[in-house]
Amino acid sequence: MAALIAENFRFLSLFFKSKDVMIFNGLVALGTVGSQELFSVVAFHCPCSPARNYLYGLAAIGVPALALFLVGIILSNRTWNLVAECQHRQDKNCSAVSIFLLLSSILGRAAVAPVTWSVISLLRGEAYVCALSEFVDPSSLATEEKSFPLAHATEILARFPCGEGPANLSNFREEVSRRLRYESQLFGWLLIGIVAILVFLTKCCRHYCSPLSYRQEAYWAQYRTNEDQLFQRTAEVHSRLLAANNVRRFFGFVALNKEDEELVAKFPVEGTQPRPQWNAITGIYLYRENQGLPLYSRLHKWVQGLSGKGTAPDNMEMALLTS
Repeated sequence: MAALIAENFRFLSLFFKSKDVMIFNGLVALGTVGSQELFSVVAFHCPCSPARNYLYGLAAIGVPALALFLVGIILSNRTWNLVAECQHRQDKNCSAVSIFLLLSSILGRAAVAPVTWSVISLLRGEAYVCALSEFVDPSSLATEEKSFPLAHATEILARFPCGEGPANLSNFREEVSRRLRYESQLFGWLLIGIVAILVFLTKCCRHYCSPLSYRQEAYWAQYRTNEDQLFQRTAEVHSRLLAANNVRRFFGFVALNKEDEELVAKFPVEGTQPRPQWNAITGIYLYRENQGLPLYSRLHKWVQGLSGKGTAPDNMEMALLTS
């Protein structure tokens, strides 16, 4: 058990450090698989009671999936970029199609963990068997040698997921479990196939409709990753140096370690960036060109001294959302 918990924490650590989309999604899926296994071992206990089985089984599949979906939306930077866009610009720079595509991108990324949870739950079959065992038609279980007793059939069927019930009905219990696991795993494989087809079609449409070449898209992706990493690293250092300056002015001195002393000496910080500058580099960004030259981010656009949507005749805007 301790090893399983440690493995999940390792996956979560890699999850937050990863920047690559495929690795990111893969780690989300692997972490979700581990969490599902842990949930099945520790927390899943079918009540084996009529009416309760159905609610418990559906909740075991749906509620964690919903929670993972909401967490995925909350942790997405694009969610807050969209919020910033609505707050500061009222989406004036984005068409309805662009907003729809961005929302699809946010929801698609957030759906990785809940879809994985649902697939694993269906392939395992425990929650499905728990939820639907009481709804199996007793008459369909009859054989030439023995028939299923119709008296109290619902109560008996509801106890099957726990391995309970009359000893003379053990063969029926195995048959019910086999049927429901078959259905559950069938739905699981169908869900995998549907998701795979949707991902394939989405990638094909995205690359087909993109005005950029594959190599320029790859360059743009690398630029975004490098800009984000450098911005976060620089912002951390800048905030630390600004805090050191303010503490020094209040107390007359500041207790710094050797690394901070080197940073203070190397990068003197006096001022801060005003709010309009922060607003200018925050929000949704669509690929734009100005006089034939690409602008790869809001920061890039701000550095070039450009503002607004850029609708001059020699400017071009391409409504292409980032991957």
